[in-house]
Amino acid sequence: MKSGILRLAQIARKSRRRIVGLMSGTSLDGLDIALCSVRGAGLQTRAQVEAFRTVPYPEDFKHAVRRVFAQRTIDFQHLTLLNVYIAEVHAALVLEALRDWATPLESVDILASHGQTVFHAPRIFHGLPDWPNASLQIGDGDHLARRTGLITISDFRQKHLAAGGEGAPLALYGDYFLFSKPAEDRFLLNIGGIANYTYLPADGDPAKVAATDTGPGNTLLDAFTREFFQIPFDEDGRLAASGVVLPDFLKKLHTADFLQRPVPKTTGPETFNLDWAKAMLAACPEEASGDPRNILSTLAQFTTDTIAAAIRQTPLLGPRATVFVSGGGACNPDIMRRIQGALPEYKVTTIDRLGIPAAAKEAVLFAVLANETLAGASAPNTILGGIPLVSMGKISLPD
Repeated sequence: MKSGILRLAQIARKSRRRIVGLMSGTSLDGLDIALCSVRGAGLQTRAQVEAFRTVPYPEDFKHAVRRVFAQRTIDFQHLTLLNVYIAEVHAALVLEALRDWATPLESVDILASHGQTVFHAPRIFHGLPDWPNASLQIGDGDHLARRTGLITISDFRQKHLAAGGEGAPLALYGDYFLFSKPAEDRFLLNIGGIANYTYLPADGDPAKVAATDTGPGNTLLDAFTREFFQIPFDEDGRLAASGVVLPDFLKKLHTADFLQRPVPKTTGPETFNLDWAKAMLAACPEEASGDPRNILSTLAQFTTDTIAAAIRQTPLLGPRATVFVSGGGACNPDIMRRIQGALPEYKVTTIDRLGIPAAAKEAVLFAVLANETLAGASAPNTILGGIPLVSMGKISLPD
């Protein structure tokens, strides 16, 4: 038997697996690296974060990705080169992190990589009835495996697409395994570039578990902050908090086609981007010429409104639900205040209360997905979020 296959079988039989989870989101802030200890599988999964860091991307890396990110017309050679380049950059960052954490490479079982989304095209976006849902993440798994020496599981979204989904949100799988709790309705809300949530029903019925994108998270706020203030993001939401909401601009933003569609649904910066928001703002000339902080305040309110509207579409089993927030939005006091104000009958807090750092959650979830690929039991008749429960990810061996 090939040594790599034998190694996989040995890892699958272990009571505890050490997995490095990687996440690089649409906000392009940096690479999240989470060293996780994972026990069990399915609803018996238990994950502990041993170490975590986010490595900010330099501007030249961001620029290289933005040349193809959410663009219909691209330099195809650049995309091809970027597929390898991203993997090599991520591999170097992983090795650096493990050295800094004094973690021997041989003590790590698996590297789980989300890759970098460059285009997300569900049918509701492309509108072509004879063509399928599609999504593309780059940062090749074979290069990661070869450069790090670690068995790598990557490209998770394609199996979800093949099973009839839109390739997102994938968080519902890890959320369901890690955070389900009897007798409590829970929303696991992640606010990255795009906002999405998983609903975990109080009765634990997997058929009632739901997940959806709600609309923009930080993507429009970050884009306009760069545009007006030449800084990467609005730290702590201070600029937005010092502005006022522009009613006509907000009303115009709410006309987006995506928002008129029922949940579940997915979206990305292909829909909610700087050019689109500028076009909405141009339709409100009296408001467009004012203080740019008012524009940020309106965009923050738009993010909040779309999150609250989507959450309210889910009927609850109990009298009160808790919303656990992760991602960059969990670190933004202005956004958190607005969400609690929009959902006064819900308890709004951060995912840290459940033992996972808010910034680390998505990287941890991909570690959990990799764990499930190796150790999860087959459950062909289980429907989770409207999709058959399938294992996800392609396995790349270093040798």
